[in-house]
Amino acid sequence: MPLNPDTTLMFAEAAEAAQVVARQQERLREPIAALAARLREHPPRAVVTLARGSSDNAATVARYLIETHLRVLTSSAAPSVASVYESGPDYSGTLMLAISQSGKSPDLIAAAEAAREGGALLVALVNDEASPLARIADLVLPLCAGPEKSVAATKTFIASVAALIALVAEWSGEGDLIQAVADLPGLLERAWSLDWSPALPVLQQASDLYVVARGPGFGIAQELALKIKETCGFHAEAFSAAEVKHGPMALVGAGFPVLLLGQDDESRDSTADLASAFAGRGAQVMGAGIGGGGIELPALTAHPAVQPLLLAQSFYRLANALAVVRGRDPDHPPHLAKVTETV
Repeated sequence: MPLNPDTTLMFAEAAEAAQVVARQQERLREPIAALAARLREHPPRAVVTLARGSSDNAATVARYLIETHLRVLTSSAAPSVASVYESGPDYSGTLMLAISQSGKSPDLIAAAEAAREGGALLVALVNDEASPLARIADLVLPLCAGPEKSVAATKTFIASVAALIALVAEWSGEGDLIQAVADLPGLLERAWSLDWSPALPVLQQASDLYVVARGPGFGIAQELALKIKETCGFHAEAFSAAEVKHGPMALVGAGFPVLLLGQDDESRDSTADLASAFAGRGAQVMGAGIGGGGIELPALTAHPAVQPLLLAQSFYRLANALAVVRGRDPDHPPHLAKVTETV
């Protein structure tokens, strides 16, 4: 019997994101305020993120927000430096944000332990508060997503980014960003209801897809491309709106699908300008939050730090439906497990 897209676990779990973030905000109000105060009093010389998969995409969003709102150098740790090569840099005076749904992967644990021993303040953003990563952290920020059984992470990704935005808002003390965080549950509810089905005919038979964005939207583009591969079974790549103009543009021809994502900040115009460049090569352009022609997918107006996350929430509903129309079960992608324990 064919799957009904409205009855998958992925659909049900992604639909919970607004409630998850509302619950998270209540739980994290005091811990994030305390952490932000500590970071203002003792600013770290750098921020290091530690994550894999969807969590690493959330870390990319955090990097742009931390560097633009707080002007603190932020970089991603390579877990294998500790887990395989048994080495590591000097972490003294740094803040490490370790992001994981399960908190169980051996390479993340090894890297987190090395960072803490090397002098980092280790903050774990985890869904499983009893996990090994949570036990070794100096501070735990629970994602509060609850059980997630579909292999593709949806509500936990939304929760990870929401927690990171909340930390940046409190740390920076920017009133408009703090208000945007407070508004996020309602915005996510609205984003879930947006209709991205005009993209279905373009992607139903697709074998490739470029997802293009810039700034904090780039981490969201990475997440969307990952979800296409996981749930829909075809090749998708994420590119910065600047990088795609180089080698990757050579592959774009007639009918090649391109999804452009934008937010209302300094990067918007440069991303929107690509619509005509792709269209000139015959690409099938879909845009969310940028305009510029092609198929325009609906997007909400909000603070630019949260706009990309809202696009992800709208996209999850599309990805779930697309997987089903392509004859795939989005809850059980082949060759994948819910918890991936790399060394």
